[in-house]
Amino acid sequence: MKRIVTLVASVLAAVGLIYIAWDRNGFFDSTVYYGAVKYWFRDGGMVYDWLKPETPYGFTYPPFAGLVMSPMSVLPFPVVVLLASIGTVLTVGLLVRWLAGPMLRGLGKPLWFTFGVAFALALAFEPVRETFSFGQVNTLLLTLVTADLLFGVARGRWWGGVGIGLATAIKLTPGVFILYLLVTRRWREAGTAIAAASAATVLAGALFPDQSREFWTSALWDTNRVGSLWFLSNQSERGMIARLPFDEAESKIWLVCVLATLAWWALRVARAPEDVVGGLALTGVLGCLISPVTWIHHCVWLIPALIRCVEANRRGPAALAAGAYAFMTSHLTWLWENRPYPPVSMLGSNIYVLFSLALLIWTPVGVRSSAPAREPDKVLA
Repeated sequence: MKRIVTLVASVLAAVGLIYIAWDRNGFFDSTVYYGAVKYWFRDGGMVYDWLKPETPYGFTYPPFAGLVMSPMSVLPFPVVVLLASIGTVLTVGLLVRWLAGPMLRGLGKPLWFTFGVAFALALAFEPVRETFSFGQVNTLLLTLVTADLLFGVARGRWWGGVGIGLATAIKLTPGVFILYLLVTRRWREAGTAIAAASAATVLAGALFPDQSREFWTSALWDTNRVGSLWFLSNQSERGMIARLPFDEAESKIWLVCVLATLAWWALRVARAPEDVVGGLALTGVLGCLISPVTWIHHCVWLIPALIRCVEANRRGPAALAAGAYAFMTSHLTWLWENRPYPPVSMLGSNIYVLFSLALLIWTPVGVRSSAPAREPDKVLA
């Protein structure tokens, strides 16, 4: 019976991913990466000048990301999609194993069964579905940062921080984890992360000076390249405020919210610097909240917090994780995509923001050991 349940859950998750990919988003972001990289490396054009036909969307990542994606210029698009899809599935499996492994082993059930169900649930999570169907890089970056924190930073390896630095050079938002290293006084790891990010950025600048100049002086500041801040898929504090009738005061209100969010986050992670997994969870939530643009597929960074709430074995956090997962997987928030935003519907249009705030407040932290190779001595606070 357990094998049947696992098989059915896996098949449903796989079918759902494939259906959504082709019917809803059609690997849209992969088409942007592919077109921009081909225009850059094969046609000799300026990568930030390229826009997907009939859209305002273009390449928004730093030049180092383009360098990493350069093999796309010689691969057929179906192969790019296949590799991106395999990468998303594999990295989700690694995240489940690393973050939920101790909890799954402690359930007293066959690991193939507990892991299979957890893996299917993770694939069904809407941000993961959206990452898959857009052909995005979110789970790849989350896995890179997670591996760095668990196997480098938590174990005091000399290379701890390199993964965070490289992730930051590919896409700026993981830079919030450098802030985490600074707040928890991991000076060497923070220096390593900054050095890695700087080295990758300088390398890209030396190889492609025109592209680098264009990105840092123009493309980075052009918000039209990523879409409207008020669009429902923007589930950051900035997006929520943009959907409220504040008009000219939006930026000031957002700044106050960001500072308050940073202060609360810093207080929580500074009180438990030894809990690297808890720091990963809270910092992932922080990044989603304070970024000007957090599309729903970016919310894969909430996965560590959801797992931490479940493994804490407390009624309150477990209920929060269950509710957050259910609402974030239901696609419910899209009911308000093309509707006005009166008081009641403001809840529905900001489901991810509100649950992210709840996770930032109530995700348990305070675990003595964060090394994934052994069961931690939990002292949850």
